[in-house]
Amino acid sequence: MEKIIDEKKQGNTLVMEPQERNGRKLFIESYGCQMNFNDSEIVASILSKEGYNTTQNLEEADLVLVNTCSIREKAEQTVRKRLEKYNAVKRINPGMKVGVLGCMAERLKSKFLEEEKIVDLVVGPDAYKDLPNLINEVEEGQNAVNVILSKEETYGDISPVRLQSNGVSAFVSITRGCDNMCTFCVVPFTRGRERSRDPQSIIEEVNDLAEKGFKEITLLGQNVDSYLWYGGGLKKDFKNASEIQKATATNFASLLRMVAEAQPKMRIRFSTSNPQDMTLDVIDVMAEYQNICNYIHLPVQSGSNKMLEKMNRLHTREEYFELIDNIKKRIPDCGISHDLITGFPTETEEDHQDTISLMEYVKYDFGFMFAYSERPGTMAARKFEDDVPEEVKKRRLTEIVNLQQEHSKYNTERFLGKTVEVLIEKESKKSDAHWAGRNSQNTMVVFPKENYQIGDFVNVRIEDCTSATLIGEAVGYSENN
Repeated sequence: MEKIIDEKKQGNTLVMEPQERNGRKLFIESYGCQMNFNDSEIVASILSKEGYNTTQNLEEADLVLVNTCSIREKAEQTVRKRLEKYNAVKRINPGMKVGVLGCMAERLKSKFLEEEKIVDLVVGPDAYKDLPNLINEVEEGQNAVNVILSKEETYGDISPVRLQSNGVSAFVSITRGCDNMCTFCVVPFTRGRERSRDPQSIIEEVNDLAEKGFKEITLLGQNVDSYLWYGGGLKKDFKNASEIQKATATNFASLLRMVAEAQPKMRIRFSTSNPQDMTLDVIDVMAEYQNICNYIHLPVQSGSNKMLEKMNRLHTREEYFELIDNIKKRIPDCGISHDLITGFPTETEEDHQDTISLMEYVKYDFGFMFAYSERPGTMAARKFEDDVPEEVKKRRLTEIVNLQQEHSKYNTERFLGKTVEVLIEKESKKSDAHWAGRNSQNTMVVFPKENYQIGDFVNVRIEDCTSATLIGEAVGYSENN
């Protein structure tokens, strides 16, 4: 399951610096996971070469694109409301073209184009290089669609435009698609089978970001731990590779080491991990390199073996505990977060209590918690009745959220009196006299600005905390400056 970003906070217009040679205006919004935001940067790069500058002003746009998410019903509802807004503007500006990108595009292409007639253009996640041709078709008066899923496309040859960037942190895509057929998840059907990107192109992108002054990158994929480069092609076809290809293949631990060594002063993060694919060599590489952050997002989805099997998660509760134990043994101060779904079909009170006890065992730093909502096209929608009453789902979700609040406070209190390294990312939301940035464990830290600047690595002594934020005083620059 993809890590979800709150649409209200992160569903934003993305803006790039204008280029004088470009005359047409592109308005692009992204919803859903970090992968969608990274894809929008790829789209902006492709269209900048076609004469488009991005704009924050919807009314002046020649082309309006929304990059969509299908993983939760709420995300789809949000996108539909935005399409209504676009079309209201389009009635005033009939020359404006509207397109849908991403996961909803693949799933609802006929509905959008033929039944509801609310868009001109529908483009799936593997077809962004075809955008110039599709736009030409639209300008000639035709509806245009390309939702073909690719076995090869990784966009490794596209240098993304860093949209609305703070100039400090950036995402670097390393895989596309997913082979894990979790029964609740639509991603394999909307993003296709898993394939990995050439490690050399990844290193080149990381080096380019370093030259541009970025201080932190997140290696991004639906399932980063199953990264495997053997010359190109689908992960599932690795079994047919030559002996030389197999002997020289690059796995995720090797890639992580390459990136860490390429830029020793750049912070490295990665997301998302899958318990069934995370190996001890990845944890060992994390422990070995100071610039790889001590933080793992490790979705579990449920603490019940019965539910895990029904979800087609290829790990058990006991195997998950073993992985957690190994992480904490090798990286004692590692921050760990989760995804959890409550109310999956047939979930009993006993299953729910298994999830509660798993949370008590791990004591996660934070998490992303959802009540199950049936997604069309998934195995769960086809095979299982959504039989847990809504009021039961809400009550269980409340119990999970409340427990996570307790654990989050427990974890932030561990930092009281300690000094942590913080990369300054932005001004604090609550005070223009304070900076905000994250420590290695991905916890937000705020402290008085003094003479420090965005992009500085600063040592901060922690004096107070909430369940989500550390509060302290800067004691000087860290050795990474």
